[in-house]
Amino acid sequence: MVLIAVAASIAACSGTAKPKPAELPANNALMGVRQAWTAKLPSVAFPLQTAVSGDIVTVAAADGTVVAIDARTGAEQWRASVGAPLIAGVGSDGTMAAVVTANNELVALQGGKVLWKERLPAETYTPPLVAGRRVFAQTADRSTTAFDGQSGRRLWTQTRAAGDALVLRKPGVMFPIGDTLVAGVGARMVGMNPNNGISRWEVPIASPRGTNDVERLVDLTGTVSRVGETVCARAYYAAVGCVDSTRGTLLWNKPSVGAEGVGGDERAVYGTDSNGSVVAWRRTDGNVLWTSDRLRLRTLTAPLAVGRTLVIGEDTGTVHFLSREDGSPLNRLAPDGSAIAAAPVLAANTVVVVTRNGGVFGYRPE
Repeated sequence: MVLIAVAASIAACSGTAKPKPAELPANNALMGVRQAWTAKLPSVAFPLQTAVSGDIVTVAAADGTVVAIDARTGAEQWRASVGAPLIAGVGSDGTMAAVVTANNELVALQGGKVLWKERLPAETYTPPLVAGRRVFAQTADRSTTAFDGQSGRRLWTQTRAAGDALVLRKPGVMFPIGDTLVAGVGARMVGMNPNNGISRWEVPIASPRGTNDVERLVDLTGTVSRVGETVCARAYYAAVGCVDSTRGTLLWNKPSVGAEGVGGDERAVYGTDSNGSVVAWRRTDGNVLWTSDRLRLRTLTAPLAVGRTLVIGEDTGTVHFLSREDGSPLNRLAPDGSAIAAAPVLAANTVVVVTRNGGVFGYRPE
């Protein structure tokens, strides 16, 4: 049996004090942003990824509370508790939702009720994927398992040789595209047959670097940007790259030192580096379109591209609205003063932001 040790934040290993960012200038609101609604959860103290399916946004709190919200109005569709603290979540197709508890239990819910629970063989920090009437889970030993959505019956498991001793205590990559299940396995983006888990293609986004296990951690992490059949992702502290998912080929990759996922549109891929820089790469070839250091030394979420803006959360509790053209500031808000807990998402023309204090806010840029 291989013992998997989990690394949290390499950047935190430095013994020197982190430099403080410069004070932000006065907010010169060049674009209106209206708060459309707000909802409340218990505190969010785990790596949350907010699930969007149509107009429904599903969120979760550290104590095991799971809530589905209509993003058009902010009205709760249902609220449930899985009865245990969470370590990963949430995944949803708008009807069914799934989370993972700190006891390694995969829990499926529907209509505010627990459908089933199944024990996973290892820890997981990646939200389950709910798609095609199935629930997919990826564990820290880089195994992927499919379960029947209604019964919880285990359909198949694909186990990968654990070439690395460490894995990240951060959400990884798993999503559907057409009839293919795509997952991050180490630094590779892997397209699988969802009926049996057999690999259809594998593309490395980055190559392991360094001489020890910590330095060689380059797992794919966080949100991805998909436009058509092109999918772009981040390899932890190593690179950002784009893949043609129809051919299973790498289109480009560029060095990038960051820990969060990416956002994008037809023109560009956007990311935040570990030093607080915001970068736009041209989607076709990866050439840098612009870099903004206005938020240098700040701890930022992955960007959300919406309209003419990039929406980025910060651990100080600020939500930044930046221009997609050059990263210049258009507005900023502080929902409830606590850190932003997850990358902002878009549903029903509403930007949804979740805070560590459990605030869920729906904003509409004007």
